[in-house]
Amino acid sequence: MSNPPLLQQLIAALRCLPGVGAKSAQRMAYHLLERDREGGRHLAGLLTASMDRIGHCTRCRTLSETELCNLCDNPHRDPSILCIVETPADLMIIEQAIDYRGGYFVLGGRLSPLDGIGPREIGLEQLDQRFAEGVVREIILATNPTVEGEATAQYIHDMARARGIKTTRIAQGVPMGGELEYVDGATLAHAFHERSEI
Repeated sequence: MSNPPLLQQLIAALRCLPGVGAKSAQRMAYHLLERDREGGRHLAGLLTASMDRIGHCTRCRTLSETELCNLCDNPHRDPSILCIVETPADLMIIEQAIDYRGGYFVLGGRLSPLDGIGPREIGLEQLDQRFAEGVVREIILATNPTVEGEATAQYIHDMARARGIKTTRIAQGVPMGGELEYVDGATLAHAFHERSEI
């Protein structure tokens, strides 16, 4: 016996979420229909409202319901320091983890010529305009330590250097609380190369 067509569509739609395969989507669909229809209606309403009303901040490109996000609209943040991240999720992690008081720029990805993602697709023209304003004095590159993330960081570093802007990179290496025997060789090699005096 096959599922009703609408149920099949619901299961297929749930698979658009990252990490959700066929079995997980099926479990979610059955749970909502059998045990939590009110929760499903609430979720549907929030999804619709979010898709309609959440856009991007015109200044930093993070997710926002308003033209300027609450971070860019905060006069107590230091506009001379700009942390550059790949995604709005990366921005949120930094905000929750540390007491950083500068601004942000969200790329929305990373350079990947093989996938057709170049400087324009990740907003580097807009970033260069921010550099040209003359307010930014230091950038903190917080792209992911992947091949594409490193290439993106280097490209942005070159842009900043051309404008006389100091570039720093977040530290990478052995995580706090980590044990050396579980750290991969590339991470350990990078940690040794980037060691600092104490």
